[in-house]
Amino acid sequence: MNMVQSNQFCGKAHEDASAHLQDFLEICSTFTISGVPRDAILLRLFPFSLLGRAKLWFYATKEKNTTWALCSTNYLAKFFPMGKTNALRWKITSFQQQHDESIPEAWEHFQDYILECPHHGMESWLLMQTFYHGLGNSARETMDAAAGVAFLSLTISQATALVVKMASNQSWNEERTETRKRGGGMHQLKKVDMLSAKLDLLMKLCTSTTLT
Repeated sequence: MNMVQSNQFCGKAHEDASAHLQDFLEICSTFTISGVPRDAILLRLFPFSLLGRAKLWFYATKEKNTTWALCSTNYLAKFFPMGKTNALRWKITSFQQQHDESIPEAWEHFQDYILECPHHGMESWLLMQTFYHGLGNSARETMDAAAGVAFLSLTISQATALVVKMASNQSWNEERTETRKRGGGMHQLKKVDMLSAKLDLLMKLCTSTTLT
């Protein structure tokens, strides 16, 4: 109880409603109550994390918030600015794999966007499709190869399990690191070759000038 009350949300404009919700869930994940469903625990403890107008809102809408999913969604709809929600939702829908980013890193990058806007309202299939289409051509080919079929033909549970498995495989990151190192080595060789060519040209010019 004390942990929940240690970081209370008042509903003021400068406060981050999403961050408060994430902190609350993180605290609640550290304990369980035998025989009590998690949904019931969250609904019972959440008002203790609120103060002022936020607490008034909770009790005024309590009859509508019969499940934790409804409560958290309505809470964010009330205290998370619509403009910010739209901006964060756009970040999700316009996701693109970054240069030299491995598939596990891209997945982590994508998950960060989702955590920033947990009330994005997008279906799981659409999120997975957005992630896949945001990958580069090579990464999409890798995903299809790993799936053994077209990646998007998998069920949501199959696709998620595959991506999570790939994200937990360290060899994907190691392969990207080695590729980057090889690329860097080739770049250095090119620079050395160019320097050598310039020195050769300079020596020829000096020799030509001396003979003249």
